[in-house]
Amino acid sequence: MSERPEQRKDPVDAIIGQWATVRPDLDTTAMEVFGRINRLSHALGERVGQAYAKFGISRGEFDVLATLRRSGEPFTLSPRQLSATLMLTTGGMTGRLDKLERAGLLRRSPDPHDRRGLQVTLTDEGLALVDEAVGAGLAVQTEALSALGAERAGQLAGLLRDLLAGTDRP
Repeated sequence: MSERPEQRKDPVDAIIGQWATVRPDLDTTAMEVFGRINRLSHALGERVGQAYAKFGISRGEFDVLATLRRSGEPFTLSPRQLSATLMLTTGGMTGRLDKLERAGLLRRSPDPHDRRGLQVTLTDEGLALVDEAVGAGLAVQTEALSALGAERAGQLAGLLRDLLAGTDRP
């Protein structure tokens, strides 16, 4: 990638420089992009996790609550739907549901349409908590994006959408 003179160096630049020394034949553009995406994901994931911890939940537990919240009224899904949305095994989901139910943030009840099934529903306390937590997580992410400004942040969102769409091809 072309470097602009005003850009600060970051750890990825050091890695790219090392590769340029030992393998100048390589085009490391992809490494620059994905190296930075990985580092951003890790750094922001930790910060967002800290924001959720203030509410007594982990990032994974937030994901369960947020999935129920986004489903709309009555904020109810089956454990299978939750597992599929979050790409979790049923065992992993059960552990999260157990903890969140003990905390009073959701409840499990029999599915009235399938006597073998269960429904998972946000409680009023869970709804209030996830609404506060999503704001706290977004504040962390918004602060990080403020380094770009609104226009460049929008451009980046579009570029990343295009990149993600390109990776979904078989």
